[in-house]
Amino acid sequence: MVAGSLRRQALAELLGTALLVMAIIGSGIAASRLSPGNVGLELLENAVATGAALVAIILALGPVSGAHLNPVITLIDRVFHGVSTTAAAVYVVAQVVGAIAGAVLANLMFSLPAIEVSTKVRAGGGLWLGEVVATFGLALVVFGVVRSGRAGLAPFAVGAYITGAYFFTSSTSFANPAVAIGRMFSNTFAGIAPSSVPAFIGFELVGGAVAVVAIWVLYPDAAAVAPRVVVPHDADDQRQTVPGSVSGRTSSSSGGPRGMEGSEST
Repeated sequence: MVAGSLRRQALAELLGTALLVMAIIGSGIAASRLSPGNVGLELLENAVATGAALVAIILALGPVSGAHLNPVITLIDRVFHGVSTTAAAVYVVAQVVGAIAGAVLANLMFSLPAIEVSTKVRAGGGLWLGEVVATFGLALVVFGVVRSGRAGLAPFAVGAYITGAYFFTSSTSFANPAVAIGRMFSNTFAGIAPSSVPAFIGFELVGGAVAVVAIWVLYPDAAAVAPRVVVPHDADDQRQTVPGSVSGRTSSSSGGPRGMEGSEST
């Protein structure tokens, strides 16, 4: 039963991440063709299309897997006992596979080679700091909205944050290691050169680590709501197998995310 549930959740993560990357790359290609030479307008079109698609994807697939669509969100959720180690690993693999598939499909939709490795170098201290900020903010929005008891608004909050972060971060807010990997395979407006990806992923993980500390300090009972990230979903089977989780509690140790138990209420 657990395996069957996890298979459905993995499929949801794969499809959701694929659709997200298709939205990012596809709208970037469309924007560059519709508004050639006007980078600001191209970015606006790319941001609005991505944010709108993200809302729809989370609403559609969130009830199955929570619609993490992002290895950083999954890893943070694991820290707070929202998913088991096995489920987190499966989620991350599904997200990466989905991101690559999404890039291939986006290329094909616009009559480009299925795989076209990007030559767009994105490097420098400002861009890397932008990824730390973008990822930190995304995680804070996700956990903050769920902790507030307004998980139904999470799809809109996440979509709005990503749309805004396209403009207020220097890196245009990748904030997602799976998406960064997928975007390597499209030499288009949204692409990123393979040489730039390791640093982006590294700084996204830094942003996620900082977010863990902030979430722990701001929301001491974050473990109580972690199973409902990004939106409430079919996590009951998993929660029973996660050590220290809300449903399968163990005695609490003091300090740190692993020792948090919190109340059932938000």
